[in-house]
Amino acid sequence: MKFWKYHGIGNDFIVLDCITDPVPVDPAWCEQVCDRHFGIGADGVLYILPGQGTDITMRIINADSSEAEMCGNGIRCVAKHAVDTGLVDKDEFTIMTGRGVLKAKVRKDPDDEYTSFVQIDMGAPILDARSVPVDFDGRFIDQPFEADGVKFHANAVSMGNPHFITFDDIGEENVRRLGPVLEKHPFFPKKTNVEFAQVKDGKIHITVYERGAAWTLACGTGACATTVAAALNGLVPFDTPVDVRLPGGWLKITADSKLGYVLMEGPAELVYTGDIDYLR
Repeated sequence: MKFWKYHGIGNDFIVLDCITDPVPVDPAWCEQVCDRHFGIGADGVLYILPGQGTDITMRIINADSSEAEMCGNGIRCVAKHAVDTGLVDKDEFTIMTGRGVLKAKVRKDPDDEYTSFVQIDMGAPILDARSVPVDFDGRFIDQPFEADGVKFHANAVSMGNPHFITFDDIGEENVRRLGPVLEKHPFFPKKTNVEFAQVKDGKIHITVYERGAAWTLACGTGACATTVAAALNGLVPFDTPVDVRLPGGWLKITADSKLGYVLMEGPAELVYTGDIDYLR
């Protein structure tokens, strides 16, 4: 079975074309091949499936075998792959995801045949706390929180998957300790992604503990959720592209002032292709 290895600013994925070569979505197999010592190694597996009233469909299985509703860096890789391999014959198209239909625009990097820049309309952020979901009524924005003896202010935003964001400087030691603690905290009935963010000179810098994948080099939905939270807290402007730095590189995020959409733009790069037996 052929696979493609991609990354979006360091968030890496195994891509499977299940339109040309149908295989079942198999979470246990995904966990095996994502192992960085005994498998191919990746943060997750991206299945490209026939469209459901859209051009294509994407499903995401994390490295721990759980399924994610959405993945911002992953969808850019899927969009690039669909254009490069002819699964779609246009540069603007629709993708069905766990959070609904999203629109993609792809433009190739004229200086690098392996890289494309992809813009995704990520849809509207979800701010109702019960819908994120977190155990709170109303919006959970700039609210006090305590975990493992550390007090800080935080924000809960969903981009189809849950994110918990703090802009407080709690120190590197607490960041490393709280990432896995917060992911599985009972406040989050479906667990959560965690973003530790700082705003410097109008740019957002984020460290991410990703639900189902632990510390990652990037999280596209996390960059979107954090930008929305930053704008709601008056730290960055609405309706203006904001540079967002993750450990693996930069994204550009625009949050609509009416909270009707969030635009994400960033690179997607093919790393290599290969063949693997589909064995359990």
